[in-house]
Amino acid sequence: MRVLIVDDEPIARARLVRLIQKIDGALVAGEAGDGVEAKEQIRALRPDVVLLDIDMPRLDGLAVAEEQGAPPIIFTTAHARYALDAFEAQAYDYLLKPVSLERLQKALARVPSHAVGEKEPWRLVISEGTVKRFIDARQVECFVADRKYVAFRVGREELLSRESLDALETRLGPCGFMRVNRGALVRRGAVDAYDPSDGGSVVLRSGERVSISRRAAPAVRRALGL
Repeated sequence: MRVLIVDDEPIARARLVRLIQKIDGALVAGEAGDGVEAKEQIRALRPDVVLLDIDMPRLDGLAVAEEQGAPPIIFTTAHARYALDAFEAQAYDYLLKPVSLERLQKALARVPSHAVGEKEPWRLVISEGTVKRFIDARQVECFVADRKYVAFRVGREELLSRESLDALETRLGPCGFMRVNRGALVRRGAVDAYDPSDGGSVVLRSGERVSISRRAAPAVRRALGL
């Protein structure tokens, strides 16, 4: 997780740098001293998350957070009075200074894995107890909705994701995945055959057959070049 630290006080930035260095999986992508510089650094560095002060010269943190396409924001401020405005700006958390290591760890854990993985949209994070596994979605043929989970296979192993099928479709569409029915997302490169009978279906390399809904059929045929 690449973190941009934004604060107009050098001492506050230095403290956050030291805290980030103690958190496994997190690293400091850069620093900025005000909102204008923060916007420049966000465009240049494309961090996974921004630790953002609110009361700063030139441009405040709330204005930065409201920018279209801003990365996940965690506010770090000495003032409790901005909390409502911060969460209206879709902040993932709101930390009061001095920020503790434990509180910062919890805040970073609030950032969804798909948000952190936007620059690698095919990268899935699967929780197995306290263990985090990283899966390359490009090895997956099909995702299937299974009540509150999404089921999929990598080789012979069956896995479950807490990420919704809709979220996976948005994230994995650029990686060649297509929605074939309300409950299934299929990788185009894994399709061995298209069968138009009985409403239509695709046959995957594994031999699995997945039905195509009437609503999805035109888009599926276009994706397959038919």
